[in-house]
Amino acid sequence: MTTLTDPVEATRPRAISTQYTLGRDKVLYGGLLALTAIAYLWGLSKNGYANEYYAAAVQAGSTSWKAWFFGSFDSSSFITVDKTPGSLWVMGLSARIFGFNSWSMLVPQALMGVASVGFVYVSVRRWFSANAGLLAGAILAVTPVAVLMFRFNNPDALLILLLCAGAWAVTRAIDSVKHSARWMILAGALVGFGFLTKMLQAFLILPAFGLAYLVAGKPALGKRLIHLVLATVSLIVSAGWWVAIVELLPASARPYIGGSSNNSILELTLGYNGLGRLSGNETGSVGGGVGNPGWGGATGLQRLFGGEFGSQISWLMPAALLATVVLIVAAGKAPRTNKTRAFALLWGGWLVVTGLVFSYMQGIIHPYYMIALAPAFGAVIGGAMSILWRRRAEWLPRATLAGGALLTAGWSFALLNGTPTWHPWLRWMVLITGVLAAGLVLLLPELTLHRTAARRAGIAAAAVLAFSALAGPTAYSLDTISTAHAGAIPTAGPGGMGGMGGGRGGFAGGRMGTPPGQTGTGTTGQPGTTTGGGMPGGGFLGGGGTSGVSSELVTLLQQGAKGYTWAAASVTANGAAPLQIASGEPIMAIGGFNGTDPAPSLAEFKQLVAQGKIHYFIGGGGMGGGFGGRGGTSNEISTWVSENFTAQTVGSTTVYDLSTGTGA
Repeated sequence: MTTLTDPVEATRPRAISTQYTLGRDKVLYGGLLALTAIAYLWGLSKNGYANEYYAAAVQAGSTSWKAWFFGSFDSSSFITVDKTPGSLWVMGLSARIFGFNSWSMLVPQALMGVASVGFVYVSVRRWFSANAGLLAGAILAVTPVAVLMFRFNNPDALLILLLCAGAWAVTRAIDSVKHSARWMILAGALVGFGFLTKMLQAFLILPAFGLAYLVAGKPALGKRLIHLVLATVSLIVSAGWWVAIVELLPASARPYIGGSSNNSILELTLGYNGLGRLSGNETGSVGGGVGNPGWGGATGLQRLFGGEFGSQISWLMPAALLATVVLIVAAGKAPRTNKTRAFALLWGGWLVVTGLVFSYMQGIIHPYYMIALAPAFGAVIGGAMSILWRRRAEWLPRATLAGGALLTAGWSFALLNGTPTWHPWLRWMVLITGVLAAGLVLLLPELTLHRTAARRAGIAAAAVLAFSALAGPTAYSLDTISTAHAGAIPTAGPGGMGGMGGGRGGFAGGRMGTPPGQTGTGTTGQPGTTTGGGMPGGGFLGGGGTSGVSSELVTLLQQGAKGYTWAAASVTANGAAPLQIASGEPIMAIGGFNGTDPAPSLAEFKQLVAQGKIHYFIGGGGMGGGFGGRGGTSNEISTWVSENFTAQTVGSTTVYDLSTGTGA
């Protein structure tokens, strides 16, 4: 009976290798990184300021070290963004060095993508082969959601880099006898910094990292447990030092913690950005309640295969799940330290745990979160392909390869069919080459060929197999590169996907659902403000908003900023962001991201106005304090301003001069 046995130890590279082989591997690896860099950097400036919410914070950090350290939205440090500031630190430093612009902000993100591909390659190559590493890295590089987010300014780029580096460190720890503790400490530190990038999402990979080392590490069990404790301590220190500083500082010495209801980073961590994402109980968030289906659709295993998510990530999901099974079966009853089993636990565990959490979480979830699955997809498929390809002369590996080719081509056909008018020939080519690849894999080993001919035939079969698997996601990625993306909820691939995918930004054409209390145009009509064109940026979640800020308004803000802590105040960070970016002056974001944070209170705002710290109040059709029907201090402030100060129109925007009027 034919079985899949572990190939790793048996197929390690020979001690004596030709210079040609070494040169080939390095050239191909360098080529992979170079092509990834070209793809991620090509026309990068077309995305402009991408997510203007984070862009405004990068701008603030480029001029104020206090704003940089805390991740403040504005350079006067009134309120932070609703995330920990790790990614802002990188982009902010780049903006300090090169000046704040689209390139200085986005190039670090693109380079993080190149580095992530590199870490996946070296991790897979270490236990399998250079070809397996190339395939794994290429899969990550061409996954549509990865291409999107490595060209964007959301925190996900740095998070993925840190987790890929952490997985590499765990791989080194499992390989090491003398220095395994050091590698595990490094892994803990990397994941901890991941927390400072995107909070608790970084911890989804911890079960996989810990189990892989506990099962397969070379030291004795007692030492392995100690090493895990040391890694945990490293993680806590790496993640906790900034949290401790923020919590211990008096509130008067730091900005308000955006996204929290009581000015606490711990509440933000455990609530809106933590357990609330699982339960859906995200008080004060844009979700508006428990399990709001408008922000991710129905929970369940089907979530990641359709709707807004399928075209972003699921192209190779069937193959990745099959590959995980192959790795487990290949390990069989091998010794505890078997590396194929360790690999399955590490990368397969990453895939399964993250995928299940994304499938069943009831809180806010967006399609771009799916980038967290892409490195695991590449790794498990690269490792499993290495096993199956070496054993393709045997019927079971051969049949598995052929079945995987048909399954992947069929699913790619279904995804491409979601955009029937977009290159309609492509889906048929993918399907036909998938069938051809399956046929070649099944038939070639049965033919009697000269060694050279057999080698060439094998290369041809591998090329057809790779094309059928990667053509769909690569095409979507190329479309993503050629198209501008902006807003808070970007999606990769061609627009007009109907039920299969996403648009270019914002609410993806409305398919994400409209939040409670908001009109289809992204306005709420707060008292004392205009709606529609009143808010620069034209709607909820920003995106391209700087183009809506008139030159007259920019001049007014710049000239009126002297002597004031904030040139102006505007309800919601998304209303304030385009104003701040366009003028370069600090703008107070009342209520934070969506206007629901209780900062400032009406009394605090009145005091700041009386002290002459805020010059203008910008009216507009932003979220307002009434978002989700909850009211709040931002609504009170808007009403007070409209009742006590005179409105004027600058460009198309309603402006109140807070240095005049009664202010009663």
